[in-house]
Amino acid sequence: MSAGPPRLAPSILAGDLADLRSVAALCAEGGAEFLHVDVMDGHFVPNLTFGPPVMKALGRHSEMPQDVHLMVEHPERLLDDYLEAGAARVSVHWEAVTHLDRLVARIRERGVEAGVALNPATPVESLEEILPSLDFVLIMSVNPGFAGQVFLPRSLDKVRRLRRIIAERSLDVEIAIDGGIDTGNVRQAVEAGVGLYVAGSAVFGAADPVAAMRELKKRAQAGAGVE
Repeated sequence: MSAGPPRLAPSILAGDLADLRSVAALCAEGGAEFLHVDVMDGHFVPNLTFGPPVMKALGRHSEMPQDVHLMVEHPERLLDDYLEAGAARVSVHWEAVTHLDRLVARIRERGVEAGVALNPATPVESLEEILPSLDFVLIMSVNPGFAGQVFLPRSLDKVRRLRRIIAERSLDVEIAIDGGIDTGNVRQAVEAGVGLYVAGSAVFGAADPVAAMRELKKRAQAGAGVE
């Protein structure tokens, strides 16, 4: 869990997929802390994206740590490949895993931060038993599968409830959010309890992605009371 200012993880899925090396360089210039890698299998969500070779190639051209979001069925079958490809953080979906405790343990045994992602309709209370074993929880603020979707405002209520549960249990678990984050809502997300925010279209759909990242960070820091 990050104890400092809120952190930015731009989603490379929204960038120029023909030039991910430049996408990573823009993220570094904009002050992002992670590259967010959305892995989709065409089954759990209706899209196909990045495999481990893409991650390895990125790792050869960028030192930025990769935040890997596995939106896949049976993530236990693919996990080792993504760990070996160099993931710094991995989140798996509560809705996709049968033996979640076992899978989280496998991630953490490799020295990688382990998180669980929750779809919009999945309540945070479903994490009651696994929460102490997690490094972070990823709140989906859109239904996963495609970039450019509209932020679901009720996601902030989930963040607040989760923040309260974490505080009541004195846990060291970061809250992340992913989906429709932009300059109009990032401050509210951080005020609600978010420590890491994923932004895709708000960054790479802007005329100047670097300036967009810096503005996002400025507003997020304002929400955290950081000068």
